[in-house]
Amino acid sequence: MSGGFAAVDVIRAKRDGGVLSDPQIDWVVDAYTRGVVADEQMSALAMAILLNGMTGPEIARWTAAMIASGERLDLSAVDRPTVDKHSTGGVGDKITLPLTPLVAACGGAVPQLSGRGLGHTGGTLDKLESIPGWRAALSNDEFIAQLRDVGAVICAAGAGLAPADRKLYALRDVTGTVEAIPLIASSIMSKKIAEGTGALVLDVKVGSGAFMKSVDRARELARTMVELGGAHGVRTVALLTDMSTPLGLTIGNAVEVTESVEVLAGGGPADVVELTLALAQEMLAAAGLPDADPEAALRDGRAMDAWRSMIRAQGGDPDAPMPTAAEVEVVRADADGFVAEVDAYAMGVAAWRLGAGRARKEDPVSVPAGVVLHKRPGDPVRTGDPLYELRADDASRIPAARDDAARAVRIAPAAPARPPLVIERIG
Repeated sequence: MSGGFAAVDVIRAKRDGGVLSDPQIDWVVDAYTRGVVADEQMSALAMAILLNGMTGPEIARWTAAMIASGERLDLSAVDRPTVDKHSTGGVGDKITLPLTPLVAACGGAVPQLSGRGLGHTGGTLDKLESIPGWRAALSNDEFIAQLRDVGAVICAAGAGLAPADRKLYALRDVTGTVEAIPLIASSIMSKKIAEGTGALVLDVKVGSGAFMKSVDRARELARTMVELGGAHGVRTVALLTDMSTPLGLTIGNAVEVTESVEVLAGGGPADVVELTLALAQEMLAAAGLPDADPEAALRDGRAMDAWRSMIRAQGGDPDAPMPTAAEVEVVRADADGFVAEVDAYAMGVAAWRLGAGRARKEDPVSVPAGVVLHKRPGDPVRTGDPLYELRADDASRIPAARDDAARAVRIAPAAPARPPLVIERIG
């Protein structure tokens, strides 16, 4: 007991459906960060929050306490308007890679603090580390200097930002409390607010390959985060987007970088281009640049120039060839018809089994491993047509991946109706 509170009293209050006071929230988050509140006590509180929820003011205070556990970056030295994007994660979701330089090319500054992949969802930093020489770790001074010079940074968050979140995130992972919307929302928003951005666009994924399987849950999370942003003075909007099918034609690390560069060169798969432009338009509007034309920046090479500058600034060689996999297996259609489904979750698991992802956060990832799709839902196929490729460095990884990928793809006599990529806008 310290500061007039006992952890067990805070736990009981939430266990019994009560509303935690501001001083209780401030104390418990700070005391947990400092090690005064034990993991087992915070586990009990997290479970009580999962089961009983939190009010809007409680979530806002919890988020503020998480921000207050560390430093808040000051981006006032950056003379462009700052705007960031956060995706709740999916399969083939390489959108941050083309989007960040695209928004920079249109006059924004994007302070993108990203993470690594775990399980079936990929991590932006893992993808960029496919590029020889590129480094994820920047000091705060390097981060701000690059934001001023290039307008675009994608890097790892420093240890000083929301340390309460780092500690609580690891605990939620092993105690079955990851799904609590108040804890998801405060985790995401504490880091994004602490990084100092002036505006934020959220890409909340919905569907089999997403964390949120239902539109209702995704909408609740999006609304909670939009309100949190507003409460902390960050202009925030959210798009709910479909993640029942992988984005684009590639799932992995090096293969997703290659596809992102195709988008920046004015090509690439239609869905990746559509979502990149939709998010760019939202980001530019939120940053006070509604007249910017991101389509033109893709066409005329400005976005590619910004990409090359961003990669070079972090030690990478934008002209280096991407590593290729030692083992490639092409899987072909066994019937005529149309691709009716490519399930994002099953295909994400297949890429993970090939080595593109990790089971534990300390595991390494394989740079060239992954899945390359030849057909997407709605495409016609004939028997013998290539459907997808499985790529790995180690042939022993392919059989298990083959089973997951086979479950992902369904061929039917008629083409399916295509769901919209952007389901709803909130904010």
